Amino acid sequence: MVYEYADVSMLHLLATFLESAPQLVLQLCIIVQTHSLQALQGFTAAASLVSLAWALASYQKALRDSRDDKKPISYMAVVIQFCWHFFTIAARVITFALFASVFQLYFGIFIVLHWCIMTFWIVHCETEFCITKWEEIVFDMVVGIIYIFSWFNVKEGRTRCRLFIYYFVILLENTALSALWYLYKAPQIADAFAIPALCVVFSSFLTGVVFMLMYYAFFHPNGPRFGQSPSCACEDPVAAFTLPPEVATSTLRSISNNRSVVSDRDQKFAERDGCVPVFQVRPTAPSTPSSRPPRIEESVIKIDLFRNRYPAWERHVLDRSLRKAILAFECSPSPPRLQYKDDALIQERLEYETTL
Repeated sequence: MVYEYADVSMLHLLATFLESAPQLVLQLCIIVQTHSLQALQGFTAAASLVSLAWALASYQKALRDSRDDKKPISYMAVVIQFCWHFFTIAARVITFALFASVFQLYFGIFIVLHWCIMTFWIVHCETEFCITKWEEIVFDMVVGIIYIFSWFNVKEGRTRCRLFIYYFVILLENTALSALWYLYKAPQIADAFAIPALCVVFSSFLTGVVFMLMYYAFFHPNGPRFGQSPSCACEDPVAAFTLPPEVATSTLRSISNNRSVVSDRDQKFAERDGCVPVFQVRPTAPSTPSSRPPRIEESVIKIDLFRNRYPAWERHVLDRSLRKAILAFECSPSPPRLQYKDDALIQERLEYETTL
């Protein structure tokens, strides 16, 4: 049910931005051109805006609930995310409506150009949502439509730089479009309407950025995201991440055990007629004497594949199936840990090894 709900949330997100977002811009453009606002128009516009913001926030909640390797997001964090997207999308669609009320043709050209740039950026990020390359490109093209209105994270890892680039570009675009509308607006539009409209655009964008900073500073599931310096290749990869003492000790022990069993594993591979197993199960080596209470003997599934070689969605389904299969076969009191072949992605590997 959790996986199906995540799928439904993704479909709802795509349908909302492909349907409600263009309708919202059209409604606001008609309101600006006619200089009149009816109650039904205001209600439908507000409902469309709420649906856009809620689609993004609810998808993040559903996605984290369906991932065993991710911490669940709290309801307060969902509310903060909703406010973040609500105000940033509001500033975006109001800017579009103002600009489109004067420059219809140039507005279409701008939308197509922005969509092409965002799609190229997403493809360059090398997303892993689909199995084939062409399906992935089609998915990136659809996500590029979402990027016309709002930020949508499609790649795991640090998002600080991508967030800054995206919202800096959005701020420049909103400023340029609003300035062009103000300079070439219709003569019947007085400054009594134009100045408050511009104030609403920039105050709404600033409010959304403030909610975004609040989310990453206080409500992110992994803790505060600010004040952490990015790790570089010359640093110790284990020391670059803050882990509890027990987790750090078990991780260092697992790394040392990995090095000690490499030769034994290669010898086993040679004895199997050259057929390299995809994964194998071995018991964890007994821990060194310490003041900590003894740990229950557990199993480690060594997967001889790189995590980024198969799609993200099937990746987690495979992990869950392996855990359940080994648990049923071994009848062990605790689920086994997964250990992948690629040691380069140290943060990703530590997250998987310490999830359970």
